[in-house]
Amino acid sequence: MLDKYVLKNGKKLRYGYTTGSCATAASKAAALMLLEGEAVEEIQIDTPKGWQLRLKINDILWEKEGVCCSVTKDGGDDPDATNGLKIHSRVKWRQDNQIIIDGGIGVGRVTKGGLPIEIGKAAINPVPRQMIDRAVRGIIGEDRGVDIEIFVPEGARVGARTFNPRLGIVGGISILGTSGIVEPMSEEAFKDSLAIELSMMKAEGVDKLVMVPGNYGRDLARDHYNLSQKYLFKTSNFIGFMLDEGLNKGIKKILLIGHVGKIVKVAGGIFHTHSKIADGRLEVMTAHLALMGATKDQLQRVMESNTTEEAVKWIKTFGYEAVFHSLTEKISEKCRLRTHQEIEIGTIMFSMEEGILGVCATAQRLLEEFKNE
Repeated sequence: MLDKYVLKNGKKLRYGYTTGSCATAASKAAALMLLEGEAVEEIQIDTPKGWQLRLKINDILWEKEGVCCSVTKDGGDDPDATNGLKIHSRVKWRQDNQIIIDGGIGVGRVTKGGLPIEIGKAAINPVPRQMIDRAVRGIIGEDRGVDIEIFVPEGARVGARTFNPRLGIVGGISILGTSGIVEPMSEEAFKDSLAIELSMMKAEGVDKLVMVPGNYGRDLARDHYNLSQKYLFKTSNFIGFMLDEGLNKGIKKILLIGHVGKIVKVAGGIFHTHSKIADGRLEVMTAHLALMGATKDQLQRVMESNTTEEAVKWIKTFGYEAVFHSLTEKISEKCRLRTHQEIEIGTIMFSMEEGILGVCATAQRLLEEFKNE
């Protein structure tokens, strides 16, 4: 169990760790047992967040060609469908020095494009793969190689209750996590903490914001546009709530920077962007394409895309890149209507694979203003 907490709205909430961290710990422990021939009760791993985890090892099984063990997923005070699942890793020696990572039973397989994983591959995301590779390489050295199989006996049952089937990930869960850590997300407590954070910024004289839903938008604002950290505000899924708070607290200008998969929903009037609340991403994109004169076949291709990243590729293939500018203008318009035209708001939209997609006219002006600070 991770003994780290965050205080939100007077509540002490415990952090957890991701399926990616579990797979990494199980793989590292199995590799160590394979190398040394002795059972391991606990293992320590590093996470991209910078925290070290010391996790308990379960279900040790000595096999003819390798070693297998598991780590139990702990979502802290933010349990999701995968909380309590046992994430297993089986490690076997290879004849070369390669580390090959694959998924077994209960780990989904990718069947559609638009994801950061090739079709046919196990749904083990890039960051967890890197974590596993680095941790195991640190055990076995550069001259040895292993096959690693991540499997989750209850994964098929649980995966059916996640977003995976809609993404074309079949047969189980995904091994996820960009930070290795699960932050507790009690919604009301989280919103209260965001409101307090904004109040503190306002008290320090900040009256304009660069709002980003998540880490990717934050990184783009900071690393690509070189915008000052003091203006950055991470809204998570609560874009509408934070627009309301910004209005109430006298914020004058907002530059919204977000991934197309999140902020395109706002163009359709969806201000809580969690997938469990509402979607409509492809519908919004398709509607704007239709207004630009796209053919029925082109509209259908976009509408049937597996992800917004795939939809973006189709839109660019069809030569309708101008739709992204249209979408950013619509997002800004919806946000201004939400705030009764009292806040100057501009929008920048990007994708992970194609980079900057659209920048509305107001965003262009605000960018120059923020850069000149």
